[in-house]
Amino acid sequence: MAIPFSYTAKNLSARKMTTALTAAGMALVVFVFATVLMLQEGLRKTLVDTGSADNVVVTRRSSGTEVQSGIDRVQAAIVSSQPEIAYGPDGQSLVSKEMVVLITLQKRDSDKPSNVIIRGLDARGRQLRPQVHIVQGRMFRPGSSEIIAGKGIAERFRGAGVGEQLRFGMRDWVVVGTFDAGKSGFDSEIWGDVDQLMQAFRRPVYSSVIFKLNDPQRFDALKLRLESDPRLTLEAKRESVFYAEQSEVLSNFIGYLGLTLSVIFSIGATIGAMITMYASVASRTAEIGTLRALGFRRGRILTVFLAEALLLGLVGGIAGITLASFMQFLSISTMNWQSFAELAFSFTLNPVIISKSLAFALCMGLVGGFLPALRASRLNIVDALRAA
Repeated sequence: MAIPFSYTAKNLSARKMTTALTAAGMALVVFVFATVLMLQEGLRKTLVDTGSADNVVVTRRSSGTEVQSGIDRVQAAIVSSQPEIAYGPDGQSLVSKEMVVLITLQKRDSDKPSNVIIRGLDARGRQLRPQVHIVQGRMFRPGSSEIIAGKGIAERFRGAGVGEQLRFGMRDWVVVGTFDAGKSGFDSEIWGDVDQLMQAFRRPVYSSVIFKLNDPQRFDALKLRLESDPRLTLEAKRESVFYAEQSEVLSNFIGYLGLTLSVIFSIGATIGAMITMYASVASRTAEIGTLRALGFRRGRILTVFLAEALLLGLVGGIAGITLASFMQFLSISTMNWQSFAELAFSFTLNPVIISKSLAFALCMGLVGGFLPALRASRLNIVDALRAA
């Protein structure tokens, strides 16, 4: 004989204050847990979306980032001549030799400086990034001291808006356009002509060579050829993989910190749920005795109290996820520990995060309700009825 679910729900609603306070504590813990996962996912998605699986990034072996990489002109020419490189409609190869450096700019809302990536591109650079669109102004002219700024940079840094000027590399640069890169990492960069930027920074080498594959299936053969060529000290990665690796250090740090905070807070919430359930058992001793006298077995009593605790956790979990969902409207910026540059990204909520957060909430309810449920199931019938 089963106890109806409505019985469990009515018992929770009968103690509105304690139920609300316990669920609120769980909701706050789930909010922290979900927010951390959303932060991790937002960072990962921003950098993964930066790259394309059809593009290849070639950098100096073991450099880790483009900022630390160096490719001389001879090596860049060898890479640019590979047969796996795709050609555009005009018959020109889709390859871009690029330079990446860091400069320091002041934020608009404060005097705090932060590192920003300056990327020098050649004529094919933008074609390799179809997600990038000019939203204000125009593209920079090759051979000029003109630059365009990512949307995130233009909004947050002084001198990075259209019509403004920035001074770096012993030269004044005019911002002639703002581009939107679809919330990818390029939104946190400034672009200009690679030859002009190399002259300004007196750099004789490129940072990377980017190109599009004519057949993505030929990547492994290309990678083996480039990395085994004795004339080269380079490594090749798919662009999507390259940028995903850029998020690992910061993403892992956020994950470990968030998990630690969530575990600490969850202990308090679990204890709160346990106290609530113990109070429920104590106030319903006679009721439990009556159920046992009516023929309900110990296992049924255990199940109904566990269901009550799980329902409490579910209510807290739904409330916490609902609160966390509003974080999607916020964008934050921080330093990417791989490139040491400013990176803007948003909180991202997806079905996996919702599932993990609900499971976390249910676990808190299960752990907090197990001992009280066990106590309820072990009450002696005669002693319980005497309490009436």
